[in-house]
Amino acid sequence: MKTRWKTALGVLLTGIMLFPVYWMVNVSFTRDQDMRKSPPDLFPVHGTLDGYRKVLGEQLPYLGTSLVIGLGTVLLTVVLAAPAGYALAKLRPRGAGVLNFLLLAAQMIPGIIMAMGFYAIYLQLGLLQSVPGLIVADSTLAVPFAVLVFTAFMSGIPGELLQAAKTDGAGALRTFWSIVLPMSRNAVVTVSLFAFLWSWSDFVLASTLVNGGAHEPITLGIYHYIGNNNQEWNAIMATAVVASLPATVILVLAQRYIAAGVTAGAVKD
Repeated sequence: MKTRWKTALGVLLTGIMLFPVYWMVNVSFTRDQDMRKSPPDLFPVHGTLDGYRKVLGEQLPYLGTSLVIGLGTVLLTVVLAAPAGYALAKLRPRGAGVLNFLLLAAQMIPGIIMAMGFYAIYLQLGLLQSVPGLIVADSTLAVPFAVLVFTAFMSGIPGELLQAAKTDGAGALRTFWSIVLPMSRNAVVTVSLFAFLWSWSDFVLASTLVNGGAHEPITLGIYHYIGNNNQEWNAIMATAVVASLPATVILVLAQRYIAAGVTAGAVKD
């Protein structure tokens, strides 16, 4: 009986948390004239696909730009964070403890502060309203977290394995590329997913650094639908639904790797 109550409570809380997602889908099919009905329809009784037609007609370039930014952020994050995590976990350089503290502190800096700093730098370098500039900026959010994940995961790789590679004549770089990185697949997937999600959902950096440019991400595409006298809620919600699909699919497919990646290093033998 007690288990049933816990299950029922869990289902109730889950339903409450997921209700905004359902309402987003519901509104995406709702006609403009039905938006302000009181009480509102719990189901799209007179459903319309106008919002999704606008997505296909107007938002595909924004989605493409977000995909490029997301994949670029993933690539740059892994390239920078994996060797750094390996060095901190196995090479133990001087000042490793200080570096770990700085990585933690970096994650506490508000995004708007970083955005203004990047704006001042990019203004001098001519990188405003550029996709590469936004990729670099988004990577700064992901790299500190990624280094910590890689460090925790790679700390669990047996030292005897690395010593055997060294005995066979493999240097630090060869050992990292041929042994450590393949064994860190779960960490790579975890870091890649979080980096992609952060860049895909970023609004603060995007609105500060690329707003008004030729290539804008989907978060700005949604934002452009909202004006003083024009709020196309079915188009906004339809865009949000479409924009949520890639992240949702990736998260579902990669969840077992994420669970292994984020818990690595939590238990020591």
